[in-house]
Amino acid sequence: MENNNSSEERPTVMVTNDDGIDAPGLRALVRVLISSNLFRVLVCAPASEQSAVSHSITWRHPVSVKQVDINGAIAYAVFGTPADCASLGISKELFSFVPDLVVFWLVANCQLFPVPYTGHQWHKHGQQLWLSCPVIGSSVYSGTVAGAREAFFNGIPAVSVSYDWVGGKSSVDDYTLAAEACLPIFRAILAEIKNKSYTLNGFLNIDLPTDIANHK
Repeated sequence: MENNNSSEERPTVMVTNDDGIDAPGLRALVRVLISSNLFRVLVCAPASEQSAVSHSITWRHPVSVKQVDINGAIAYAVFGTPADCASLGISKELFSFVPDLVVFWLVANCQLFPVPYTGHQWHKHGQQLWLSCPVIGSSVYSGTVAGAREAFFNGIPAVSVSYDWVGGKSSVDDYTLAAEACLPIFRAILAEIKNKSYTLNGFLNIDLPTDIANHK
């Protein structure tokens, strides 16, 4: 049955990431949130990929933004970091209201699952040096986790979600499955926020396995 709640009665969810506003994973999550008809959806995401920037912020020059057309959502691309996006998105500079929940969404091969830390793993290709994926994917370096932390610092409930999408094994449809798997979690968090029983002493970090369909 269709939910006929007016937009004013729905909780507001702001979505962002460190993969960029055009990332298919973010777009899949936004579509799922909108089609559920349960939330007002805001998007405030980097204009380009900002992976592994950790909690860096822009302060030596102005941050530019542009409105982006995403049907069913109010969306802005930010020429800055994930922490910039979180700070701007909850500041009322872009949106007229503060979101009830901020969701940071990462879909990539390099994700946040715990791995043994053995120091920086560098690999040389000709005259170029590349840092290996497991270090980039750790929660210390993740722009996604840092963005959730920025929202938390400002008293806004936040959750960072990492989905282990594997090229050649996963399909584009898995983006949608991952987003749908998280809907009950988001609804439970928002119910606790409404009842004032949700803790503000931290933020959630959720890791989703590759095979979503068999691990719900």
